[in-house]
Amino acid sequence: MKLSIEEFVYGATDGAITTFAVVAGVIGASLSPSVVLILGFANLFADGLSMSIGNYLSEKTHREYIQNQRKKEEWEIDNLTAQEVGEIRDIYKEKGFKEEILEEIVRVITSKKKVWIDTMMKEELGLIEDKNRIPRDTAITTFVAFNLIGMIPLVPFVLLHVSGFNRVWSTSDAFVYSMIFTAIAFFLIGTIRGTVVKRSLIRTGFNTLAIGGIAASVAYLVGYILSELV
Repeated sequence: MKLSIEEFVYGATDGAITTFAVVAGVIGASLSPSVVLILGFANLFADGLSMSIGNYLSEKTHREYIQNQRKKEEWEIDNLTAQEVGEIRDIYKEKGFKEEILEEIVRVITSKKKVWIDTMMKEELGLIEDKNRIPRDTAITTFVAFNLIGMIPLVPFVLLHVSGFNRVWSTSDAFVYSMIFTAIAFFLIGTIRGTVVKRSLIRTGFNTLAIGGIAASVAYLVGYILSELV
């Protein structure tokens, strides 16, 4: 199995935001901490599974589409050779190549069928097949990241009820620790994202933290408003 950093960041970010949004909404509505655990874990596994299945189907569909287009280009090269040669010529003519150089490029590309097909896929259709993105692997990565990081906002509430910390902690204390843990998780996810896109780790860390904070604030306000109205 190959770990996809992009899918890990995607799943981890969504897991943290979604789960903490549930926590914030429940606390905002002044509901029992047990509701946090029930809704939190139900959402964690249901959404994680839903995301991973969606990711798998999306990747699989994309790969199948590329394969179908590749077969179509192969058929056209075999049966509409002159037309396909003309398309290669037009593509590189638009890039500024002329006369002898243009004809040499066309000759080299059309002399190898795989290169010819690859060129048509990329230049004509804008499709590039990434063989490193395996649907099963991206789906598993998304599921693991979603549940692993998404569980962080729930940890203080698990400790509150399972370990008897309720003698020392209150629900408000658990929520504060949940916010702290989640904020750290958001920042770390952002730094990982910054590593992938080669940008400032501090900037991407705070950017992700801000996005997660906004989502959590909205959920908290909605929960609070509904608790006052219902």
